[in-house]
Amino acid sequence: ETFGVDASASGGGGMMMMAAPAAAEEVEEKAEQTEFDLFLKEVPKDKKISVIKAVRTLLELGLKEAKEKVDDPGKLMEAKPKAVVEAAMKLLQEAGAVVEMK
Repeated sequence: ETFGVDASASGGGGMMMMAAPAAAEEVEEKAEQTEFDLFLKEVPKDKKISVIKAVRTLLELGLKEAKEKVDDPGKLMEAKPKAVVEAAMKLLQEAGAVVEMK
């Protein structure tokens, strides 16, 4: 009372502290759902040149770097929005690559 603080108000603050971690977990779950990775799984030999061109376009790489990515399939994009990954998947699939979004 000396400083104009009511002791009964601190009881409500404790309950709010309990609710905050649950809200933070919900935000983290939503954040995980908005970021996706794109993996290059397989490239048929007859489609390799088309896939290299698509990788160069998507990742803005030089010929050597794009060829290395295609020769050693793996993660092409990391933590990108779903729309970006889906557009990249479409371009790579049209070029003949087998890709996967996770």
